[in-house]
Amino acid sequence: MIRTVQLLRYLSDAPLRRRVTAATNKVESFNRFSQWIGFGNRGVIADNDPIEQEKAMKFNALLTNAVIFHNALDIAEIVRQLLEEGWVIDPEDLAHISPYLTEHINRFGEYSTHELGIQPDAYDPKLDFDFTPLREQDLTAAGLGQAA
Repeated sequence: MIRTVQLLRYLSDAPLRRRVTAATNKVESFNRFSQWIGFGNRGVIADNDPIEQEKAMKFNALLTNAVIFHNALDIAEIVRQLLEEGWVIDPEDLAHISPYLTEHINRFGEYSTHELGIQPDAYDPKLDFDFTPLREQDLTAAGLGQAA
């Protein structure tokens, strides 16, 4: 009965539908962002140990929240700069800004040695090792190294 009353209320109340849709969209955006942050193994937790599963989920939540916090600080700084420059920013405009930004994040890192002045050694495919004793040992073990 409670579900039926809630469903009828939802169907008849347009502002309630808009609020529920907005809240659902926010939750789905957070989940997509969290999944994007946890890029390892495509979000699949391969470990059967419940403690390790819990750790993986908590680490992902911690990293997700840290990135959201960093994004929020960056957004606040930009808004502050715009206000100092004389821009007029309405609260409605800020309501449309999401902290789930990913464009500025390089998930896989950037690895360069040119900034450090380090040059990698040239690749030398030659391997100075005499494999003859190993070959003779294998042939002897297989009974092929003895004269017939």
